[in-house]
Amino acid sequence: MGDYFQTIVDLDATERDAQELGARVLDWLIADGIVAAERTDCVLGGDGYGHAPGPHFTKAVDDPDPVDLWTNGFHVQTGRTVFDSGQGDAGAATCPLCRTEIRLVDEVWEPIESAWGPFEGRFQDWAEDGGEGIVHCPSCARPSGIDRWSWEDDYYACGHLGFTFWGWAELTSDFTREIGRRLGGHRTVLLAGKL
Repeated sequence: MGDYFQTIVDLDATERDAQELGARVLDWLIADGIVAAERTDCVLGGDGYGHAPGPHFTKAVDDPDPVDLWTNGFHVQTGRTVFDSGQGDAGAATCPLCRTEIRLVDEVWEPIESAWGPFEGRFQDWAEDGGEGIVHCPSCARPSGIDRWSWEDDYYACGHLGFTFWGWAELTSDFTREIGRRLGGHRTVLLAGKL
């Protein structure tokens, strides 16, 4: 078993505008009946409170069957956060400067310790210490912030704003694009995972 989730991460939101942007999207979701206005005990993480699916939640998903789980809510996360897909790990990372893909696991999905070396402690530096989490690319040797790297299967994303849907059917591409539009055209990434 486990709890499945999908998180849409705003890659462009700043620390300063994350709260306002999160409230804007939440207001729209409530107004359209996609989520309920009242906060209830329906999500994992944070304070455990989120917004249950509203009467028109099917506007957001591929499968119209009702969500019949305790963890079926929507949660807005603001603040400097490293979002991830839960179980497992990223298979590869791609340098934002030279576009070289760095394999992080071998053919049987065992971590390649030497490949992970440049990334060690960088997420913590970015998220908890407020630094840039500088990674020196093993291929081009140039430095860049961990928040600029991309990850196979969108396993990680660094950002100040994320929208998590717990136990919902797969979100439609139209819905995820609409969230990006409501964020002012910001770049977004969808992480899907399980705890």
